[in-house]
Amino acid sequence: MSGHGAPVISLNAPDANVAIVASSWHTEVMDGLIAGAQAALADAGVTKVTLLRAPGSFELPVISQACANNGFDVVIALGVIIRGGTPHFEYVSAAATDGLTRVALDTGMPIGFGLLTCDNDEQALDRAGLEHSKEDKGREATEAALSAWLTIREIALG
Repeated sequence: MSGHGAPVISLNAPDANVAIVASSWHTEVMDGLIAGAQAALADAGVTKVTLLRAPGSFELPVISQACANNGFDVVIALGVIIRGGTPHFEYVSAAATDGLTRVALDTGMPIGFGLLTCDNDEQALDRAGLEHSKEDKGREATEAALSAWLTIREIALG
């Protein structure tokens, strides 16, 4: 499992304006991812948090771009794509990943990559940050994005 060796991150970002953009599919997994993101934001002292729901993971990039263009400092993009019996998984996974990367690079805004691309429901549940999960990808994506924002801000301030 990929969580081995992950850093312990302690952040203080009370002035960050953060959007959590979360897909609407796979409610149980999404509830865990959102809770992990919200807990990480609270631990970092972030009080300006807006939760926005996307119809699915494919729409995460365009909503994230709208956030970048409308005053948010950081976006936490959360979604779940479960492999099925058609190529749909590959198309949506690639489009969402490429789109989020493009938004981050085009806007300079950190995007927490909390898009789970899993072979089955069990893998998603193991990463959802629920009571019996092995990992908390909502928290991890949030910590990574906040850390990047703080670093970018430090660079900008000289």
